[in-house]
Amino acid sequence: MKKIVALLLCTILVASLTSCGLFAGGKGEVDIGIVLPTKDEPRWLQDEARFKEIIKDTDYKVEVLFSQGSPETERTNVETLITRGIDVLIICPHDAAQAAAAVEKAREAGVKVISYDRLITGTEAVDYYVTFDSISVGEAMGQYLVDNATGTGNPLYLYAGALTDNNSFLFFEGAWNKLQPKVKDGTFVIKNSSEAVALQDKATLTRDEMSKIIGQVTTDWNFNVAKSKAEAHLTAVTAADKGKCYILAPNDGTARSIADVFAADADVSGYFITGQDAEKASVQYIIDGKQSMTVFKDTRTLASDAMAMAIEIIKGNTPSTDAEYDNGKIKVPSKQTPVVVVTKDNVKKELIDSGYYKASDFEGLE
Repeated sequence: MKKIVALLLCTILVASLTSCGLFAGGKGEVDIGIVLPTKDEPRWLQDEARFKEIIKDTDYKVEVLFSQGSPETERTNVETLITRGIDVLIICPHDAAQAAAAVEKAREAGVKVISYDRLITGTEAVDYYVTFDSISVGEAMGQYLVDNATGTGNPLYLYAGALTDNNSFLFFEGAWNKLQPKVKDGTFVIKNSSEAVALQDKATLTRDEMSKIIGQVTTDWNFNVAKSKAEAHLTAVTAADKGKCYILAPNDGTARSIADVFAADADVSGYFITGQDAEKASVQYIIDGKQSMTVFKDTRTLASDAMAMAIEIIKGNTPSTDAEYDNGKIKVPSKQTPVVVVTKDNVKKELIDSGYYKASDFEGLE
């Protein structure tokens, strides 16, 4: 009987340690937990692949979970990774504010938190932030439209990301920095946002003012929302408000949806449209002349920066940072990754010659 009891106690102890990620070689032993927003966008699958490629030749164990656009799933994912004994959590939040509760649980468990690509807001439980310079991304988009505009009265259509994503505000802020002076001098005329028109003489917008504009032109990072909104905007204006159009689209997926709508409108004689992420489908659109540009954010570098930071933390070191981002509670030490504007003229150099994609992935590439 004593032997049976001892065996049972041993079994319970092993099971307990395994579930906590503490038992050497146990199923749940994970060093770095990663939570990404969704599998439904090519961008995040690329990031998953980058993480796995970077970590494969190290002694560290990583697990990647997807939240599928649900803050509840995101919170469950974080809790799951905590029970698996992670030392560091790398998380790209679906909702910047709602993710605060999840990372606070990680903080309570002694886990260091790296906010990845999107900044988690309204909490002190964020140790570091790894990001592309989001304001410079927006500025690159805005500058592209400015550089391709001639004369005055050019129709400008504004679109933005989700209100729940802090990056949407940073992207828009950057774009506004470049576009607003050209709206004020008459180069552009805003056609699809009364809130933006009301604020067009103001060079610097408050968070609340940006929120009003983004609320009118948000795509929610959703292809179908972007398509419906573009259709509604073109239906609401006259032929005189079309012609050659200039379109601020917040990312590649929404850019393709919006571009298709504008291309199908008989009163649109041409358009310049922005994007970001260098998704394969949008690179093909650029080659085909359907999308004008994309801001290339090399996920190899971003994922490498995040993983290097996580490993430094596990080793007990302080990671190097080069910026700070205010999340509404604290200024978060941050590491920024540079971005590159890609057009038809340099797509081969930046995306093929650099080894990011293969030439065989595309048709018509010269």
